[in-house]
Amino acid sequence: MRKDFLPFSRPSITEDDIAAVANVLRSGWITTGPQNAEFEKKFCEYVGCPAAASLASATAGMHLLLKALGIGPGDEVITASMTWVSTVNLIVLAGAKPVFADIDRDTLMITPATIAPLITPRTKLIIPVHFAGAPVDLDGILSLASKHNIPVVQDAAHAIGTFYKGVHVGRSGTAIFSFHPIKNITTGEGGMFCSDDSALLDRIRRLKFHGLGVDAFDRKMQGRSPQAQVLEPGFKYNLTDIAAVLGVRQLARVDEFNRKRDGLTVRYRELLAGIPELMPLSDPPYPCKHARHLFIVRLDIDKARISRFDFMAALKERNIGSGLHFMAAHLQKYYVDQMGCGRGMLPNTEWNSDRILSLPLFPDMNENDVADVVDAIRDVLVRK
Repeated sequence: MRKDFLPFSRPSITEDDIAAVANVLRSGWITTGPQNAEFEKKFCEYVGCPAAASLASATAGMHLLLKALGIGPGDEVITASMTWVSTVNLIVLAGAKPVFADIDRDTLMITPATIAPLITPRTKLIIPVHFAGAPVDLDGILSLASKHNIPVVQDAAHAIGTFYKGVHVGRSGTAIFSFHPIKNITTGEGGMFCSDDSALLDRIRRLKFHGLGVDAFDRKMQGRSPQAQVLEPGFKYNLTDIAAVLGVRQLARVDEFNRKRDGLTVRYRELLAGIPELMPLSDPPYPCKHARHLFIVRLDIDKARISRFDFMAALKERNIGSGLHFMAAHLQKYYVDQMGCGRGMLPNTEWNSDRILSLPLFPDMNENDVADVVDAIRDVLVRK
């Protein structure tokens, strides 16, 4: 058995990263400042988008988006149930109704075919979720939305380094990225709002910092204007320079990180091929570059004769961590009790929600670590 615990995720932080953060702390400017400006610039260069706004989290970006688009009571927003609950919670908090589209059984992403029957005159927004590092079939979704004049905003929390048909996710349209510690790059906590809609992005920048008429860091005067006026009530969602400098450094290594993730994924697939109790996800059939954010498998409960949670607990006893991404949002207690959601609504989502788990995957792993994970899996399944 492995002697030290292998978590399912761990950020890759170097001593130079730590030194860069320390330099910001020594600089006297630790909140939103020049490092944020640099991070936004570098991020736009990497993704290819015209402009971006750094934020305290991707959740903050989704909150500001709903506010900026005027989403509220009587409105409907189509999205996935197979996602983290933050987006769904924010739709409800805005007074609107989340409408859940089912997913493709083997990629875990919503499709034009699952979205189309859900569109009504009350549909004001579609939020497709790029999942585990793979892109949704964006062309089909955008074409469908265009026919009904419905905006599309991409949940790109899993998609730094993800390409759809040769184009980086977020290069066009509007997309929201996350830099939580389990993501492919991290700022500790943080997010980025990218858009080619300059008016929307100006509104996001205003709303993220109290509704002031200038950004928290005015790039022209290298500081905050003391004469800034509140143009509308806003929030406090700016990113600190302490976090942004880490983002600058992580972004410079994201391709290296993703190459390592890709190599580990190939090794996982080789070693798991002979274990019929586990079913990895399929890559999308359309041209794409997968960022390998998560390595997700589904446990065949009938073949394994062990529950998913018992299986995860048994891995933990063998010093192997795992994660769960995600329990279906529509089956969470609040949405069952308060909105009448329940089983039978989304067959593919529910089938996966009952079986998925995430195996360890992060850049500082090596192939021996992958072998340890697979050895532990075999041991659990043999001793079940």
